Amino acid sequence: VQLQASGGGLVQAGGSLRLSCAASRRPGSGYAMAWFRQAPGKEREFVAAFKRTGGYTVTADSVKGRFTISRDNTKNMMYLQMDSLKPEDTAVYYCAASSRVIASATMDDKMYDFWGLGTQVTVSS
Repeated sequence: VQLQASGGGLVQAGGSLRLSCAASRRPGSGYAMAWFRQAPGKEREFVAAFKRTGGYTVTADSVKGRFTISRDNTKNMMYLQMDSLKPEDTAVYYCAASSRVIASATMDDKMYDFWGLGTQVTVSS
């Protein structure tokens, strides 16, 4: 699976951005697909994901209520709508896919085998 994230940029606190992830195969076809982020000097952090089966989503508490994950299977695309952005959301955002992750490990980046190049999101205060 090849992935390509896009849509990052510079935005003021309180603003919005929508990230896109183009996949070489249809999201949800036996793959969990997720968004992770990594801020400078910090470990990679889970943001949101579609679980491998059932189409269920899971969202990190740090972004719940502000970020929404979605997908368009007809276009092989996954999205991350980010609203009410905060400076602490500044990071490189990555999309990832896994054909082997079990539901309980959806938030574990070590379970993901396919990664796209990241897109930088910078939120100014």
